[in-house]
Amino acid sequence: MSKIREAFENKKAFIGFLTAGDPSLEKTEELIFEMERAGAALIEIGIPFSDPIAEGPVIQDANVRALSVPGGCTTDMIFEMVSRVSKKISVPLVFLTYLNPVFKYGYEAFCKKCSEVGIDGLIIPDMPFEERPELTPIAEKYDVDLISLIAPTSKDRIQMIAKAAKGYIYVVSSMGVTGVRSEITTNIDEIVESIRSVTDVPVAIGFGISTPEQAAKYGAVADGVIVGSAIVKIIGEHGNDAGRYVYEYVRSMVEAM
Repeated sequence: MSKIREAFENKKAFIGFLTAGDPSLEKTEELIFEMERAGAALIEIGIPFSDPIAEGPVIQDANVRALSVPGGCTTDMIFEMVSRVSKKISVPLVFLTYLNPVFKYGYEAFCKKCSEVGIDGLIIPDMPFEERPELTPIAEKYDVDLISLIAPTSKDRIQMIAKAAKGYIYVVSSMGVTGVRSEITTNIDEIVESIRSVTDVPVAIGFGISTPEQAAKYGAVADGVIVGSAIVKIIGEHGNDAGRYVYEYVRSMVEAM
């Protein structure tokens, strides 16, 4: 069983997201440890990118802050940070990145480096399902799960995407970009039911979840929930002092689930 699948064993998995380099790579390390200490079962690390098309203003701003850090925040610097963290952490780590940085780095070199530093999975929001075969065999070669996203618009494609899924399936709860939402109107139950009819790969729901009540509601439907913007917003508000606030927030979400 892969490390990612183990993260969902016998519990509901809380998955936290943060942007590498915001407010600094040193603080990113600290925040990853705080999320694990608070009970996060898996942590997604965003590689900052100049054109993050799936992200709302909160995570867009985090990308800008990370890319503006004195000394920079390059992909290789993030790999070095992850290499240090992975030796001290027990939960799996997943990169969320756009296709351009991976393509420029080189598919083979990027996946090899992920394997070497302790990255267990990759999420690439702007990689169409039909183009995945050019990367999937390379990722599999290095035991890196290429995580599938299923959106409300997928409809007839849901089962096709689910059948090919590895690690966990990221169900996008709402149309549009990432961000906190007071209400999610998508029929999540129907999507999850369709997925589970063809695969036993764990299902995690993301986009818009921010409150303990939402975590409890969607954690009951799926195997886990993913929270990004709410955590990134806390980091944006508290900067270098965000550690305890992130811990308290993640702890409240884990307890709700």
